[in-house]
Amino acid sequence: MQTTYLSAPNGEFKQVTEITDGVWISLVNPTTTEIDSVAQQCSVDPDDLRAALDVEERSRVTAEDGYVLVLVDVPTTEIRNKREWFITIPLGIVITSSSIITICLEHVSVISEFESGRVRDLRTFMKTRFTLQLLLRNAAAYLAVLGQVDKMIDQGEANLRRSTRNEELVEMFELEKSLVYINTSLMSNQRVLERLVRTPAVKKYPDDDDLLQDTMIENEQAMEMSNIYSGILSGTMDAYASVIANNQNSIMKTLALVTIVLSIPTMVFSAFGMNLLEGMPLNTSFWGFPVVVGASFAISLVALAFFIRKKWFR
Repeated sequence: MQTTYLSAPNGEFKQVTEITDGVWISLVNPTTTEIDSVAQQCSVDPDDLRAALDVEERSRVTAEDGYVLVLVDVPTTEIRNKREWFITIPLGIVITSSSIITICLEHVSVISEFESGRVRDLRTFMKTRFTLQLLLRNAAAYLAVLGQVDKMIDQGEANLRRSTRNEELVEMFELEKSLVYINTSLMSNQRVLERLVRTPAVKKYPDDDDLLQDTMIENEQAMEMSNIYSGILSGTMDAYASVIANNQNSIMKTLALVTIVLSIPTMVFSAFGMNLLEGMPLNTSFWGFPVVVGASFAISLVALAFFIRKKWFR
């Protein structure tokens, strides 16, 4: 889908139909026709636009003839095991002499904020500032995602405390996988920001220095949070994997002790149930059956008391 926006000098932000100087062209999961059309009108290589549609594409800054391609990773979600988990996908930013182009596979939250006009001082014709604002919002989006990850870790810990199953531990593994994606993408984005500082093809203005520094600080904070949560999650999984194994061993021990206690009357009843009547104790006594049953259960109670005294049922 192709959408074009333009900021007027008076601050009005609106959607337009024609591609003119100073516009922002937003491409979300575009068709081949849309890519070729935008590439022709903006004098951009179509392959550079398609690069952002490859989920395996690495983050980078490339200066071409007449434009600069910036590829960063943005957070989004995907369905795995019937639940939403966080992943990252590429977002392409193409800075040309007359316009700016963004291209992504999905309609991510960063693009939605800009399209809604909620971003302050949004000027599509100020291409460097627009790019930095986009990268700053992207870093803020990572911080928001990490806040959700923190809550998911707490919920996972609560589930593990009262469970001996493996499903909760598998969910924690999925969460760890999401943190790996986030941490890797943040490091790549940080390298992109550092490269933007050194790239002469991207014009830099004194008013944008603070914005660039804020963007780098936000991204560094997100990296630190990601590393902290990764360490917490790794330690939590190791601890609770041991707890789950210990709980299962306790259950197996309890079942084994119960089996031993119940096997005592079974052995006694099996002996007296044999068809060898002559010579069998109490085989002719009226009280034979009650005595055998009572004695077998008395022995079982003695064994049970012994196990409890030894605290083997804990």
